[in-house]
Amino acid sequence: MPTKDTYENLPRLPPMTRSLETPVLIVGAGPVGLALALDLGWRGVACTLIEQTDGVVEHSKIGHIAVRTMEFFRRWGIATAIRQAGFPDDFRMSRVICTSVIKPPLHIDEHASLRDMPVPAYSCEKKQRCPQHWIQPILLQSVAKQAGVSMLYRWKLEAFESFSDHVMATVRDLANDELVSIRANYLVACDGITSMVREALGISMSGNPKLSYSIGVTARIPDFLAHCHYGQAERYIFLGPEGTWGNLTTVDGRDLWRLTVLGTEDKLDLEHFDAAAWIRRALGRDDAQFDIVALLPWRRREQIAERFSSGRVLLAGDSAHGMSPTGGMGMNTGMGDAVDVGWKLQAMVNGWGGARLLDSYDIERRPVATRNAASSTNNFKVLTSPKNCAGILDETEAGERVRRQVGAEFSAAMQASYWEPSGIQMGYRYEESPVVVPDGTPLPVDQPRYVQTSRPGARAPHAWLQDGRSTLDLFGREFVLMCFAEATATDIAALQSAAKECKLPLSVATIDDAAIAKLYEQPMVLVRPDGHVAWRGSQVADAQHIINTVRGTAG
Repeated sequence: MPTKDTYENLPRLPPMTRSLETPVLIVGAGPVGLALALDLGWRGVACTLIEQTDGVVEHSKIGHIAVRTMEFFRRWGIATAIRQAGFPDDFRMSRVICTSVIKPPLHIDEHASLRDMPVPAYSCEKKQRCPQHWIQPILLQSVAKQAGVSMLYRWKLEAFESFSDHVMATVRDLANDELVSIRANYLVACDGITSMVREALGISMSGNPKLSYSIGVTARIPDFLAHCHYGQAERYIFLGPEGTWGNLTTVDGRDLWRLTVLGTEDKLDLEHFDAAAWIRRALGRDDAQFDIVALLPWRRREQIAERFSSGRVLLAGDSAHGMSPTGGMGMNTGMGDAVDVGWKLQAMVNGWGGARLLDSYDIERRPVATRNAASSTNNFKVLTSPKNCAGILDETEAGERVRRQVGAEFSAAMQASYWEPSGIQMGYRYEESPVVVPDGTPLPVDQPRYVQTSRPGARAPHAWLQDGRSTLDLFGREFVLMCFAEATATDIAALQSAAKECKLPLSVATIDDAAIAKLYEQPMVLVRPDGHVAWRGSQVADAQHIINTVRGTAG
């Protein structure tokens, strides 16, 4: 775990500074805020990131890094560091349903280790486990290398006001107890589920604010496998006479574990909460050796902000959406927010983005968050689906029948649902976006398993190029026009000329590969900096209209 020196040794502004200016002010330096700062810095856009804490992670709430997020990390050059952060690649990722880890499982959802999982055919990356206290320093160190990015820890946003052409923020330097005025072109709130920025804007949250109350117990359990009937697993889900009461999830693939105790509001009373007793119940024995590292009461929810932006102020990550961690979509959805808004802020700061571009952020990302939150809630319902567990602990024939029945119910429920559906993680599309040119093709079926498509609004397909790169490696800093055999020089030149006229950054990639051409479906496919398809076609009828649409000035 990083020490405070990791953060306190960062460059600081002179203590007497009373005001400063920045193109983009980011509030909150969790994974999403750091990712946005990294994306902007990687694009050459100056920004200032403020965080009211010292940045040290006390509760490592994140573990699952989805394939799409790993693609973003690849783009920023940190995927290898994430994979080598320390999680053992031979640790099996199964999920076990049981009454305690020492007892025979009721059901096992078998999964291979990260080493033995193949890279999916639709991507150049595969998922990864990496806890937040490992992710955070990697992001931080990468952000620190970006010219033009200022990181200010122990700086707290006190107030802000949004105008037609800028945002004025009042920030307190907590170390010196000084107020500093920051003028920004744009402000992005990454300040969490209790977002001060969202509250100040008067943006309400819709949905269910309390699916359940829980307490997270982080514990160090030496020789954990000596207690297990099954052996290595990413997660153990516990049942008792009351039904599902909690789950134990690996943090580092070694001896650090997080026990989540499900319950009602009475279990939020930390004064009377016996964390050690719950750990012993999970392990199924009283003589186990362990150390309690941290306790964190929290509320499971399914909530979406009524809107993700207001003028020059935008919400990203948990400030915009709260969802159950079942399925690991919270931080991963926030990473998608950062990548979507990053290139749009670049366009606005550099002058080639139009009035409708930032409007598209809410239109694109809010449906994705709503969909992901619903999927996560469904996973939670599967997790807590067994209703009749009376007698499940009895060492009798009747107790054995209950265990077999509940195991069968869990097996059926988990097969009917998809805990980490690739269709949810990869298949989101920006159907109604004003900066995507529709081509009139039928809407694809929304399905759990991801199928690649170059339909406008979708993530552009991955395929391996002859030089060993992925097609995804072509995307990121600018628009890319993917051109195949039937693309004409006249059409290509028309799009290049229209882009040049408004200073929209555009490169052309000519692909001489029939298989990739078939995957991309049209002779020309225009891909946005975030890797989503903006337009595709066999001919260019109005190049200016296409370019104006994708940069937000059409209409």
